[in-house]
Amino acid sequence: MQFDELPAQLVAAKPILEKINEAGFEAYFVGGCVRDMILGEELHDVDIASSAYPEEIKEIFDKTVDTGIQHGTVMVLDHGEGYEITTFRTESTYTDFRRPDSVTFVRSLSEDLKRRDFTINAFALDADGTVIDLFNGLDDLKKKQIRAVGKAKERFTEDALRMMRALRFAAKLDFSIEEATLEALAELAPNLEKIAVERIQVEFEKMLMGQAAGRSLMTMVEVGLLPYFPGKTGRIKASHLLELANYLQSAQPKNFAEVWTLYLATAGLNADELQDELRTWKLSREVMSTVNRLAPAIEKVEGLSVWDLYQINDLAETFLSVLAIIGVDESVRLSIAAQFDALPIRSAKELAVNGGALIQAGIAKPGPALGKILSDIEQAVVNGQVENEQAVLFDFAKGK
Repeated sequence: MQFDELPAQLVAAKPILEKINEAGFEAYFVGGCVRDMILGEELHDVDIASSAYPEEIKEIFDKTVDTGIQHGTVMVLDHGEGYEITTFRTESTYTDFRRPDSVTFVRSLSEDLKRRDFTINAFALDADGTVIDLFNGLDDLKKKQIRAVGKAKERFTEDALRMMRALRFAAKLDFSIEEATLEALAELAPNLEKIAVERIQVEFEKMLMGQAAGRSLMTMVEVGLLPYFPGKTGRIKASHLLELANYLQSAQPKNFAEVWTLYLATAGLNADELQDELRTWKLSREVMSTVNRLAPAIEKVEGLSVWDLYQINDLAETFLSVLAIIGVDESVRLSIAAQFDALPIRSAKELAVNGGALIQAGIAKPGPALGKILSDIEQAVVNGQVENEQAVLFDFAKGK
């Protein structure tokens, strides 16, 4: 396959390839950027592989940074951009199912490409726009399937995270997983326990945001991957994943907060179980707070008071999005959205009085009683019992 026109990101990086070629070495765009170009999708990272060893790359270019020198990666700085150049390499055994015990630099493109995970990620593209496809990845793109390079059992044994990557790419691209690759995934599912939670988290988040996330969730259940997922075994039920899979046929979460609210806040966990799951996944404090605050609201969605909605109004967009995904009736969602919009204040900072004003007016003194008065004022304003005007609130406070 030949491309006469390249995407702007590759055009900008093309002089890097040409300079390496002029020095007598080979250089290619590789991996996901080539796949996305072929599919006509937006490019993200631009990855370059070369027959030149790291020391040779550093001799060719004036400005370089050793970003991963032990793995053969050097960043070349060019006109304000940084391009990572990785030397062709082969890898040894993976005794920890995560990282190769050692890498060996080679001059052969084919040796480098055959260590990659899936055929659709094993493309190379030269500076002239010619796609090198050694493993029939173009055919797999046409078939819309995810297939391992070489033997799937070997690829998944080398790095068990590739099982999650198979599911993630299937969800992102709306592809199926080729039969032999799927069989290897089912057989080696227990190896997922050997992978760090943080690495699984990244793939799982991307998977749930994919256009075919529902099908990937069903595949997870079918191949028996769930028991080896982070979290207490059996706490998240297969039935929950299948329910989510059904919901995700029509809509997907747009960000990480929505992913975890959808996955955990709808799982029927009690408060202690929810905290344990959140900690196990090592989520950010922001995401943990979001899930903790929205879980009770999702549980009693049709019985929420104005005060309940006020307490989560800063998370309104996430809340309404998750409600839409799980199929809460549109009339209910519109009513909740209208109540969010109608809130007289969004936080206590918007009250027409504060503690200092009450003290200065001689209505209250510093101490616990002042905090109680302010809390009563806040609830009265939110519930529409009093107007948010200083004189009105002073009168209200005097009655406390």
